[in-house]
Amino acid sequence: MRKLFTSIVLAAAVTGFGVANGQAAEEAHDLKAQIEHAIQGGHFPVLKPTEEKWTFSGLFGKYDKAQLQRGLKVYKEVCSACHSMQRVAFRTLEDLGYTDAQVKAFAAEYEVQDGPNGDGEMYSRKAVPSDYFPSPFANAEAAAAANGGAAPPDFSLIAKARAVERGFPQFIIDMFVPYQEGGPDYIHALLTGYMDPPAGVEVAEGTHFNPHFMSGISLKMAQPISDDQVTYDDGSPQTVDQYSRDVAAFLMWAAEPHLEDRKRTGFMVLVFLLGLTALVWITKRAIYAGKDH
Repeated sequence: MRKLFTSIVLAAAVTGFGVANGQAAEEAHDLKAQIEHAIQGGHFPVLKPTEEKWTFSGLFGKYDKAQLQRGLKVYKEVCSACHSMQRVAFRTLEDLGYTDAQVKAFAAEYEVQDGPNGDGEMYSRKAVPSDYFPSPFANAEAAAAANGGAAPPDFSLIAKARAVERGFPQFIIDMFVPYQEGGPDYIHALLTGYMDPPAGVEVAEGTHFNPHFMSGISLKMAQPISDDQVTYDDGSPQTVDQYSRDVAAFLMWAAEPHLEDRKRTGFMVLVFLLGLTALVWITKRAIYAGKDH
């Protein structure tokens, strides 16, 4: 009886392993077909990003300051080695919940170029809150030379500049159900989408396969982050998925720091317009009711 039970378990395990392998092979074949179709038609990305859940989405969405602070940490410890944010001033970090003293201390960790001095020479100094995040490179040419010929883009507006078109009929639905999270969705998908190319798919030398990249099947940037690379003090998971979510949310804030104010104003405008519509309708009823008599 025991031998029979062991044989059944072993057979089930082998069958399950075979099914899993079959599914993996089928998925790889489907991905390869999608890649070939994308290359032939120039339709990228191969895989569109999924719609993630964000605290700042929807009519009443708000930024999660704890998440933004984690995203800033990821940017500072990982992304800032290659990517600048030259349109974001240190003083705006107070919106993330930092005190004035904390912002001054944070800015002082960076050096910026200033001048000319009395001798007509440029010089470096510690940054102050009124300064902007500096670039890690002297110029675009130096950035490209240090990164295999592709200069890393500035991150100030990246969350608004990178968004994948959702196509018909989804874009019509987005007109009535506001969807403005395409940038964060894309950033999250890209950072978590690195994988080995399917068998038979070749990528250019010095590039890395990522089916979520919106300009091809591979990009110069290698996977920039891995599990446990950044230490969180609040106990949040230290995984690539969490890092990607946090930095995507932070970059959304960098691109649109007044999002919450805009949504509050928009809501008040809608209430005003609804009230005005009701008053116009009541006035119209009153005027025409008088004419009937």
